[in-house]
Amino acid sequence: MSTRLSVELCGIPLRNPVIAASGTFAYGIELASIVDLNALGAIVVKGLSREPMNGNKPPRLWETESGMMNSIGLQNIGVRAFVADKLPALRQYRTPIFANVFGNALEDYEEVVRVLEDAEGLAGYELNVSCPNTKHGGVFFSNDPVLLGGVVSAVRRIAKRPLLVKMSPNVSAIAPLAKVAEESGANAISLVNTFISLAIDARTRRPRIGNNFGGLSGPAIKPIALRMVHEVYRAVKVPVVGLGGIANGMDAAEFMIAGATAVEVGTASFWDPTSPVRIAKELEDFLIEERVSRVTELTGSLQLNS
Repeated sequence: MSTRLSVELCGIPLRNPVIAASGTFAYGIELASIVDLNALGAIVVKGLSREPMNGNKPPRLWETESGMMNSIGLQNIGVRAFVADKLPALRQYRTPIFANVFGNALEDYEEVVRVLEDAEGLAGYELNVSCPNTKHGGVFFSNDPVLLGGVVSAVRRIAKRPLLVKMSPNVSAIAPLAKVAEESGANAISLVNTFISLAIDARTRRPRIGNNFGGLSGPAIKPIALRMVHEVYRAVKVPVVGLGGIANGMDAAEFMIAGATAVEVGTASFWDPTSPVRIAKELEDFLIEERVSRVTELTGSLQLNS
């Protein structure tokens, strides 16, 4: 891949703007035998919590007509095991590594980031704010501007590395919440996370997901994700990272035209773990066909109809 694909995200140089999304690429190192990790723009590892989590009861996945539902339940080995067992192997690669962080209370986010701050080999953090705050009656951090601002501000005080905030699409208006995240210290906004959804088995009259509801991702959500990315791009001054149904290079180009500086590939990696590398190559082919000298020229180039 040529330098025409290189971008900068929060001061971090990426060889291309295609990032492996959290929750879909394990901790990265597990796929090193089938994917050239050095060919990726960056990797966002599986979400990390204070303590290990077993996740939700099965079934956890359901393939829909044009996407996928999941209810993994943020299963992970815990932040300390990640630092001890996964991060050392990741350091041998040139690709920037972002740690996805989540919790059910402000203190959870703070503790995870404190542990990671003492570790070498990370480029930055991505806060998953699509979690219910158990201390405030289960209100989601992503839906309440006060809770959202509080968790971003708290982590910002601890974190010396760049901070991405991953927004939930399950809100009535995304732009005002993205501005709260920016004003509270976010260096970039990533969106969108999955849409709350329900699949039903008509014969048993029961949900197809063990935890009843799941998060919808994949091509079905792409048009809504594009709209939200553009809205946030127009509302904030920090970079935007777009995701939601990206399956090929043209999809990636569309998200960048909508306003994204970089993109994350998630669901496509379940079908083909090499998808992020393929999509980056297809994006480069698109630039050549369109006679675009640098991929950065795409960002925010959308011309709305008058």
